[in-house]
Amino acid sequence: MFKKNIYKYVGLMLICAAYSACKVPEFAQRSENKNVPASFNNSQDSTNTASLKWRSFFTDPKLVNLIDTALKNNQELNITLQEIEIAKNDIRAKKGELLPMVGYGAGAGFEKVGRYTSSGAGDASTDITPGKEVPDILPDYRFGLQANWEADIWHKLRNAKKAAVTRYLSTVEGKNFVVTNLVAEVANSYYELLALDNQFDIVKKNIALQSNALELMKVQKQAMRTTELAVRKFEAEVLSSKSLEFDIQQNITETENKINFLLGRYPQPIPRDKSNFINLVPPTVQVGLPAQLLANRPDIKQAELDLTAAKLDVKVAKAQFYPSLGISATIGYQAFNPSYLLRTPESLAYSLAGDLAGPLINRNAIKAEYLTANAKQLQAVFNYEKAILNGYVEVANQLSNISNLQKSYDLKAKQAEALTQSIDISNDLFKATRADYFEVLMTQRDALQSKLELIETKKQQLNAVVNIYHALGGGWN
Repeated sequence: MFKKNIYKYVGLMLICAAYSACKVPEFAQRSENKNVPASFNNSQDSTNTASLKWRSFFTDPKLVNLIDTALKNNQELNITLQEIEIAKNDIRAKKGELLPMVGYGAGAGFEKVGRYTSSGAGDASTDITPGKEVPDILPDYRFGLQANWEADIWHKLRNAKKAAVTRYLSTVEGKNFVVTNLVAEVANSYYELLALDNQFDIVKKNIALQSNALELMKVQKQAMRTTELAVRKFEAEVLSSKSLEFDIQQNITETENKINFLLGRYPQPIPRDKSNFINLVPPTVQVGLPAQLLANRPDIKQAELDLTAAKLDVKVAKAQFYPSLGISATIGYQAFNPSYLLRTPESLAYSLAGDLAGPLINRNAIKAEYLTANAKQLQAVFNYEKAILNGYVEVANQLSNISNLQKSYDLKAKQAEALTQSIDISNDLFKATRADYFEVLMTQRDALQSKLELIETKKQQLNAVVNIYHALGGGWN
């Protein structure tokens, strides 16, 4: 009766221990929020420019060639491609963990056991041949196969493999995001280069105009109709414009080198069409619906895949609390004499064992790993929501930017035209002594500034269209 009670209590303790070993700490979970506004501008038109391939979106053949070269040679893109290979190899490794590990081995050695041990006492009575005892130093020769396999009863290994596959898909989306960034950066730099070229030409023409005005001031001074101050003022203005010419030239060089860097090559001239920049008409962009961002933007899809992988990591960490079933087996030959090694069945040795093991006491490391996996899952949720919000805000900002830049450009074009006409008027008034040199000087300065600003606004218009194409998720397909 006493023994039965002991067995009962021991069994109850083992059941409680097993229950506590399998009990998983609770952790607050949070579902991701995929809700986005119904539209960008109260339009339900689902036509989306992001579906256009970049070769169709950009019509300048020189720009298309530059982008094509960048997609082949850009170092950052090539680095990202290697990350895809790394993720692919991780899938292979996780897949291998699902299968039994089979290896082979061979060895030779010797052993001397103590005579007054259980092994030594037993061996002392054993004869190798009649009348001959086992030697004190006993050789050992062996070879064979061994296998180990963990039965994936809690789907720990399968979930780890699924997480690796998801991260591989995430790196593919990461590569697509690098492509969209690269296409947009090359296009924006190209338009910046065209704008600098046109500003450089305007400054050169303005220098010629100012030089003519300077000569006029010198003639007027000789005729005692103006002063040395006017001559010096116009001379300083010419020098200022020449200095600006060199500043723009430096910006042109740096922008060319930036494009060459994106193309993965050393500095060289960038082929481009410098003419007709001011008359370029930015293409019309259809933004579609905000919900389409979830399918079009690679960074949002990457964040979603990272979230899926993080959820699988939680399942893997959770399975660490449960007992694991391991199976091991060996088969081979073993003997103390090489001539006996292949004798069957005398030298044949094999084994088969299974073990069930799980954590019981001091599970702090497993708990920490599980809580860390949960924290990373929450991070992935917030990162996913942030990516969606960021995508919507980028599109909304660029939509407003395009509208305001168009209004600003129309006004600046009228301003530049009025100031250009005022140059001739100020010169005529100066010759007729109805205007002083300061009015002529300020008119030329304002006209130059307005032309430079007009070109800058045109560049911003083109960049805004590129940026909204990028924000919509275009450029990677």
